Amino acid sequence: MTRPKIFITRFIPDPGLNLVKEHFLPDIWVQDLPPSRTELVELARGVDGLLCLLTDNIDCEVMDAIGPQLKVISNMAVGVDNVDVAAATLRGIPVGNTPGVLTDATADQTFALMLSAARRIVEADRFLKAGKWVTWHPSLLLGADFAGSTLGIIGFGRIGQAVAKRAQGFDMRVLYHSPYAKPAYGAHPVDLDTLLHESDFVSIHVPLKSETKHLVNAEFLSKMKPNAVLVNTARGGVLDQNALHHALKSNQIFAAALDVTDPEPLPMDSSLLELENCIIVPHLGSASKKTRDMMSLLAAQNLVAGLKGERLPNCVNPEVYNALSSRNSIGTM
Repeated sequence: MTRPKIFITRFIPDPGLNLVKEHFLPDIWVQDLPPSRTELVELARGVDGLLCLLTDNIDCEVMDAIGPQLKVISNMAVGVDNVDVAAATLRGIPVGNTPGVLTDATADQTFALMLSAARRIVEADRFLKAGKWVTWHPSLLLGADFAGSTLGIIGFGRIGQAVAKRAQGFDMRVLYHSPYAKPAYGAHPVDLDTLLHESDFVSIHVPLKSETKHLVNAEFLSKMKPNAVLVNTARGGVLDQNALHHALKSNQIFAAALDVTDPEPLPMDSSLLELENCIIVPHLGSASKKTRDMMSLLAAQNLVAGLKGERLPNCVNPEVYNALSSRNSIGTM
């Protein structure tokens, strides 16, 4: 029996890598920077399984270049906006992701960013290190209060609900806007305009899709309160960065904190980097050792299951199995 061929687009943490190696002999891209599109296609051509990261654009052309033998695409992330899922489904390829295990880490990161922006922590650190702290002053670096404030959550899935749970500890009133989610942790469903008009903090937790591209635009920002703080730990493409720059520079809103940008990494000439009231970190929402270990393990489990012809433990396009079953049934008639 021929051993399946596998390509992993970067070194992943040991729990996942060791599981893959228990079953297969994968080829691994060993450099810190991701492979270019040309390198990805060349190295993945002819493989049966692909384990990729959010930095890899796996579209229909890449799938076709890899070949019709491709049995599974396992993405080490919750979001799969870097994978053309519809194209994979059309080709009968299940696509796996890693939900659940990064919920708490991302919710923690959301609150870390929210607190840092509200209390001007990064700005204060720079202020002190620049030698500007000469005395205590009643109006020095005044920030925003949490207790009694209103938090608006856009997207009320696992992470959005975990953020609402944490808000209870700050006695915050929580609103959320999400088409199908049910109330949880004392949060109240409202329309988007109401959320923007009433929230002191707005936290984004929606997947990047065509309908959420630049959801946060000039009109969106104009409806926020002037003392409001915007936090985005979802995907950079959800936010129009030019519109945000204008809103922050003109003090239309108080501050913003971004875990994600578009593109990533953010170019060093980005106008957002000039602003004291904008915190930007390099996509660290899931960046705890325990979380990344679990993400690698889930990604490996998806890959191994797909190569064994088993159902993926976490599959974003389960309809592919119905299509495969129908084809198999027709083939046995």
